[in-house]
Amino acid sequence: MRYLTTAEVAQRYRTAESTVRYWRHIKKGPRGIKVGKRVLYPEAELLRYERTLIAGQEEWGLAS
Repeated sequence: MRYLTTAEVAQRYRTAESTVRYWRHIKKGPRGIKVGKRVLYPEAELLRYERTLIAGQEEWGLAS
């Protein structure tokens, strides 16, 4: 399984790292796991999150 850093997730979604950290803080966006001091995001979790957005099950995320 591949894990992405906060910087890689930000690049994937074309946003700032601080935005990804904010999403984690407010419990929106993909779920990360803490490994030591780092937060990593399993690629499978990113795919799950994207499917949730596409299905319209998340209140924000994709533009109409």
